Amino acid sequence: MAAQNIGRAPDEAGDPDMSLYDIRVVVDRIEGRSVCGMAQGDSFDVTESSHLTTYGHFCLYALQAVLPLIPAKQRVLPEGDWLEQDQFVACPDPDERLIMRIERGQLRGMRSEDLT
Repeated sequence: MAAQNIGRAPDEAGDPDMSLYDIRVVVDRIEGRSVCGMAQGDSFDVTESSHLTTYGHFCLYALQAVLPLIPAKQRVLPEGDWLEQDQFVACPDPDERLIMRIERGQLRGMRSEDLT
């Protein structure tokens, strides 16, 4: 779905009026010891703005560290925005030094009236 639909009201046929990326968060590396049992490659997906699917184990503390960034990463951002370039998030456990990578997937057209 093209980004030009952002901010446009849906027409009578119910066309999308906004676009959001699907997101995958992957354990990129563990530089310490895995305290909570997560492993490199464990991941979760956020699709269609709010559907969460996990693959492997995902610690709630690591999840809470990355959750605040997901709504911003789902959106088309202005060129040069720091979030366009930054994709790594650290788990708050200092012994683990677990680094997660946020990846964008498909850009989906969505209807805001279906989400609120």
